[in-house]
Amino acid sequence: MRINFISRLFKLLLPSFLLLSILTSCGKKEEFSGYLFAYFVGNGPGQEQIHYAVSEDGYNFRALNNNHPVIDSKKISSSGGVRDPHILRGEDGRTFYMVITDLYVPDMGWNNKAMILMKSTDLINWESTVLNIPELYPEEFGQVNRVWAPQTIYDKEKGKYMVYFSMKTNGDPDIIYYAYANSDFTGFEAAPKQLFFSPTNNACIDGDIVEKDGKFHFFFKSEDGKPGIKLAISDKLTEGYVQQGSQRVDKETHNVEGSCVFKLNNTEEWILMYDVYMRGTYQFAKTSDLINFEIIDHEISMNFHPRHGTVISITKSEMERLVSKWGSLTDPILEATSPQLKLNNVYVQGDQKSIHLPVLNGVDLSNFDPQFKCFPGFSISPSGAQDFSNGAVTYTLSISDQGSTQYTVSANPDHNPVLTGYYADPEILYAEKTGKYYIYPTSDGFWGWSGDFFKVFSSDNLVDWKEENVIIDLKKDVTWADRNAWAPCIVEKKINGQYKYFYYFTAAQKIGVAVADNPTGPFVDSGAPFISKHPNGINNGQVIDPDVFTDPVTNKSYFYWGNGYLAGAELNDDMLSIKENTLTIMTPDRTFREGAYVSYRNGTYYFMWSEDDTRSPNYRVRYATSKSPLGKLTIPEDNIVIEKNPELGIYGTGHNSVLQIPDTDNWFLVYHRFTRPKGINMGRSAGFHRETCIDQLSFDEDGKIIPVKPTVEGIQPI
Repeated sequence: MRINFISRLFKLLLPSFLLLSILTSCGKKEEFSGYLFAYFVGNGPGQEQIHYAVSEDGYNFRALNNNHPVIDSKKISSSGGVRDPHILRGEDGRTFYMVITDLYVPDMGWNNKAMILMKSTDLINWESTVLNIPELYPEEFGQVNRVWAPQTIYDKEKGKYMVYFSMKTNGDPDIIYYAYANSDFTGFEAAPKQLFFSPTNNACIDGDIVEKDGKFHFFFKSEDGKPGIKLAISDKLTEGYVQQGSQRVDKETHNVEGSCVFKLNNTEEWILMYDVYMRGTYQFAKTSDLINFEIIDHEISMNFHPRHGTVISITKSEMERLVSKWGSLTDPILEATSPQLKLNNVYVQGDQKSIHLPVLNGVDLSNFDPQFKCFPGFSISPSGAQDFSNGAVTYTLSISDQGSTQYTVSANPDHNPVLTGYYADPEILYAEKTGKYYIYPTSDGFWGWSGDFFKVFSSDNLVDWKEENVIIDLKKDVTWADRNAWAPCIVEKKINGQYKYFYYFTAAQKIGVAVADNPTGPFVDSGAPFISKHPNGINNGQVIDPDVFTDPVTNKSYFYWGNGYLAGAELNDDMLSIKENTLTIMTPDRTFREGAYVSYRNGTYYFMWSEDDTRSPNYRVRYATSKSPLGKLTIPEDNIVIEKNPELGIYGTGHNSVLQIPDTDNWFLVYHRFTRPKGINMGRSAGFHRETCIDQLSFDEDGKIIPVKPTVEGIQPI
């Protein structure tokens, strides 16, 4: 009887339990799974408008709406232009607040009087109000001629939203003020009050307040000391800020502004980003304490060039809504993730509706799965493995509420780049001792060329390369330098019947030498710089970029180096010092920048060098000839060895070495280029995101170098 009663009671209550479960599920807060970046793009006509980009990881951002504005600035501003957008998610989780500078630089210069307050519940449709400060508060701020970079934060104690911004009056410095917004976010409750000014009475702008562990961290741009992003901390939101010294917390040496700090989802790490406005770049740094920051630019990618903006976390459904509205079938937000791909080199060309997949050598193209991954709102089909062996495969790309289009997807074992990852300044060696080929590059991808170690790669066929090991770690193996590990070179010498390997490298703008018994080491540093100062009479450039060359005619070895100048000298028999009386300045002409390389063919010595800056798309290689290793250089009229190929998206081709297959007249040029295809859109960061490539090197009947055509396909296995 008791069992039957419980059973009947359970049946009666079951619908109530299910309803409660459904209601609980519906009320569950959706987790953050992505990021929205709001920004503007420049000071010119039409550039001061709000743009959006999205990211799933906070590191890789893609522009929405083909990087066109998502809000018409003329409809929301008094000036026709808007700058410095700051978005805040409201305490209810569903309302968003955006504040922006009302300024159109082409007409107004840098003087303005208004800001704009905006509110939305979907990040798409916004209500806006213009606040002209001198008109609203003529007694207190009637003379204000600059109202810049507003931001919003929620004051938990007062239960209100506080807007803070900088203002300037005539010849006075910029000072940061604050005011509380009214309940509908259309104005202020009262006239602004002073929040913070520079202790040295300098300009103070672009405030950004972040609360952490009960402390308010106030990042701002100050012109005192070394101008940059400074930090002040207080226990209270509206008072008591103490500047934490005059040192910059940003990691730039150039002018910066517009700091924004955002927290990475599901971590205790934060990103500080800021606008390096004089150089047209953005820098990202990471921290766990909001005090100490580490540059992470090598981990960041953007297909746009932002100016002063902010990032907030968003949910999957919010991402889908944004993508459905502003996603583009000609700029798909997707990636191929197969480990059988050279992931850095996947090439999506939306305007041509094509995707090129560079697979690793030996991959079975008849059964290959690119493993496409789309942002929420996008989808692509078919899925799974496809047959690419007979040519391209047609895929259908779709966006919610927008329809679909077809993409042609090709897959090919492209051999350039030959090394996976970012590597530059490649030095190639054929070792008689092992019968193998070796590449000794600069380890690239570090902000400002800040790598501090060298690796070596080996190959039997010049196509398949194996990473051997780190051969020099400056922090562990070198006592006289610990930074800027650049541009090595190596030579194999047989001394007293034994093979020796002399490895010359740049560190801290000096040149060192290490010695080993094998091509892969272990290498032992000599304990002191090999070359540490400029040659006599030279007072420009850096002491970098060594090259070592053994003359096959005399078996004597020579050493070359220089940046802005070319110096050369004969090496002593120990290979650890130069014959000072042979030192010669050999700078060929004004095109010489760096990266000298010397080779010999049929009685002629070929001197190659890199022209322009490694951050330039026009970085390229030229050459001269001579009748001796230290002799007079003759420069051919057409002396280009290799240069960019925009049609293939190849840029920044330079700093090379040369390989002759032993006992043949078969030659190859080993060089670096910008990472393809992203490099050309990375700005100056492309200069330390470089890839190592190999292409055929040929000569005409007169011994002149036939310009090398940089390719994607590369060479076939030797």
